[in-house]
Amino acid sequence: MNVQNDIFSATQNSYLDRMRALSPAFAERAGHWDRERQYPWQNVQELAQAGLMGMTIPERFGGGGATFLQCAQVVEEAARSCTLTARILVEANMGGISAVMTYGTDAQREFTAPIVLAGDKPAICITEPDAGSAATEMTTTARKKGDHWILNGCKHWITGGGVSKLHLIFARAIDEDGTELGIGGFLVHVDKEKGIDPKGFSVARVERTMGLCGMPEAELHFADLEVADNMVLRTPSGFKRGFADLMNAYNSQRVGAGTISMGVAAGALEHAKRYLLERHQFGRPLAEFQGLQWMIADMDAAVHASRLMLFEAAGSAEWEGNRFPDMMMAARAKAFASEQSIKVVNDALQIFGARGYGNEEPLERMYRDVRMFTIGGGTAQILKTQVAGAVLNIRTPQTRGAYLAD
Repeated sequence: MNVQNDIFSATQNSYLDRMRALSPAFAERAGHWDRERQYPWQNVQELAQAGLMGMTIPERFGGGGATFLQCAQVVEEAARSCTLTARILVEANMGGISAVMTYGTDAQREFTAPIVLAGDKPAICITEPDAGSAATEMTTTARKKGDHWILNGCKHWITGGGVSKLHLIFARAIDEDGTELGIGGFLVHVDKEKGIDPKGFSVARVERTMGLCGMPEAELHFADLEVADNMVLRTPSGFKRGFADLMNAYNSQRVGAGTISMGVAAGALEHAKRYLLERHQFGRPLAEFQGLQWMIADMDAAVHASRLMLFEAAGSAEWEGNRFPDMMMAARAKAFASEQSIKVVNDALQIFGARGYGNEEPLERMYRDVRMFTIGGGTAQILKTQVAGAVLNIRTPQTRGAYLAD
């Protein structure tokens, strides 16, 4: 099923047309980036030239003013061809950059927009070695000192670490008198080619991952890193509840991540359909075997259901009073889509048999890529806990004894 036939695509999406024009080349290069573990700079340049980097940035700051729904449609198309490229698209249009465009000052937006439009994939720096799903247990601190903040700490599994120029770093803000204010977001710009190399900012190491091999997942260290006060992302709730505001912005990134996994599954489904029709065994095409027909029907239903949920969540950002996708819808859609996508890609590989297990077809790469999406951006289990809390209208804390706390 093509996205343009979906009920959510009633209006023309010129961004989607541009992405479709680029998809064949991206599909051809996808294996190269994976084998060589290279960041797809050529793809990024073409995305920027097509106006797909920063397409959700408001027009007055140079972007296209696209909606999250329009962006999600583009992300699905990209993910069918190249998971790595789709991941970059999400980070350049949803998540961190959308937080800046919503909560930032005009000066912050005018500063960050051109960097993203030129091809940067901003890095969201939340996770730490001992604070993954329990993000509020982070220990990175930002201490106020005059008109600056001094950051110390470590972030781990930071997507794009080492290639990203913009970084939105989450840290515990501490006032000059030692009072802890809450968790805030601090913008840090790194561009060594232009001589912008902040003292105290370093990439300690890069993980060797199972999939998405061209995307660095880095450990970042901050040692007395100075951040000017005008680079603090202040939300309407201030530091005290600012973390909740910033995580609300993260709902768009979760929709994006779920859409990547769904797009990979949609691409795998297309490959499986092709193979069922062209491959013959026992004197007839595989498509005539009922067991395989049932597999393809289940795969199609899983992709379609995931798309409906994800695009519903993306569209909820346009509801009155909303700035970002609804938390419940985003969590439910990502958890469902990420788990279903693993099954769809696995079944597609099974249909191909030994050929799918080798690298003659892209299925083994797609399987390695899609496996990440039940983990990154909120594990499926954490998201289901959020959904359960919303369904039951109860608190669902995970800390020991918290259910009994006031």
